[in-house]
Amino acid sequence: MILDRLENLPLGRFQYKLLAVTGLGWLFDAMDTGLIAFVLPVLAREWSLTPAQVGWIGSIGLIGMALGAVLAGTIADRIGRKQVFTITVLLYSISTGLCAVAWSYESLLVFRFLVGFGLGGELPVAATLMSEYAPAKLRGRFIVLLESFWGLGWLAAACIAYLLIPALGWQAAFLIGTLPALYVFLLRLHMPESIRYLLSKGRVDEAKAIIRDIERQLKLPERPFLDQLAPGRVEAERVETPGFMTLWAKGMRRRTTMLWLAWFGIVFSYYGIFMWLPSIVYAQGFEIVKTFEYVLIMTLAQLPGYYAAAYLVDVIGRRYTLGLFLLLSGVCSYFFGNAGDVTALLVWGAAMSFFNLGAWGVIYTYTPEQYPTSMRALGSGWAAGFGRIGGMIAPMLVGVMLANAFPMSGIFMMFAAVFALISGAVIILGRESKQQTLEELEHSLG
Repeated sequence: MILDRLENLPLGRFQYKLLAVTGLGWLFDAMDTGLIAFVLPVLAREWSLTPAQVGWIGSIGLIGMALGAVLAGTIADRIGRKQVFTITVLLYSISTGLCAVAWSYESLLVFRFLVGFGLGGELPVAATLMSEYAPAKLRGRFIVLLESFWGLGWLAAACIAYLLIPALGWQAAFLIGTLPALYVFLLRLHMPESIRYLLSKGRVDEAKAIIRDIERQLKLPERPFLDQLAPGRVEAERVETPGFMTLWAKGMRRRTTMLWLAWFGIVFSYYGIFMWLPSIVYAQGFEIVKTFEYVLIMTLAQLPGYYAAAYLVDVIGRRYTLGLFLLLSGVCSYFFGNAGDVTALLVWGAAMSFFNLGAWGVIYTYTPEQYPTSMRALGSGWAAGFGRIGGMIAPMLVGVMLANAFPMSGIFMMFAAVFALISGAVIILGRESKQQTLEELEHSLG
């Protein structure tokens, strides 16, 4: 069978090249998200923005991300993962460049919405594509490593902010954000379409051609396809077009509830904390350059967090790794909000980055595994899209809380509570999915 050939491919150049190609898209996404976080304190000062207006700049991108995730996930199950991935990368890179020429607060909001739409559409589609190619025994590790490119993107944003914004202004940061437009050409050359998607549409010959090409890249001997997919199965899957209500059908309800709660909480907390992090540190009385330096140090802790999660997902499993990292994110958030000096601020900020971003790596692994091929991008897109509602609310809410003189301890107590609640939801409602093929999961997860 074609899928047997896919699952039995040895680990080699093809898988690592696909990881690098999709990971670059992730890196550029994170760089854009990081850039707006670093630009906000400078922009607020130059344009005399209120905390509520600053919060809207952060939230409007999340509104775009929610719509992008839902629409791109739905379309990717119809026209393919590769095509949607390419379109969304192009959209957000061009829109980022337009942010550099924003002439008013309102125009910047429009451009940030478009950036968010492209960015939100790309992420769940990339995770879905990678999960459909990664070998079952290492799928968790590959998806978390894919997510680790997010940490590299934030580091790139921090370096750009530290080196360029003080000298050249915030516009230069956005102009650099147009680079992913060139990356689209690399995508077209080196990213194959999902074999599972092609089979679900009855495009068997195309799937076979990709398998043969991968086997050539891995220097495997050529051999014919002796087994064919059952014709009835191909036809049934080709005409099936699952919609939103299938996410809540019997057997899907529990996993959809768990994923939506987890996504809402993790996105709410991440964007509420990290979109405001440079501004919060700046508000403690540090100079803008020193603020960027401190946030850069905290950001460095994201990478070991990813690598720790990448190891644990295939050892103790997705469910317990995600629950543990979410809970410890909450603990660190509480102590960060109560930090009394620079050392405590840096230590708890770094620990918060470690566990928070490690949790992100796991949830991107866990989500596509919960749905069958015919609705994998749909389910992943809706889960991420619902989560973005939390991301819309959080930056605005923090802006309002700061405008009303809420103490840092109170704001971060809120985030700690959210982390604790979604950790419990994952442990109670989640089902383990480590080291099983996606087809085995379709039958075993009820």
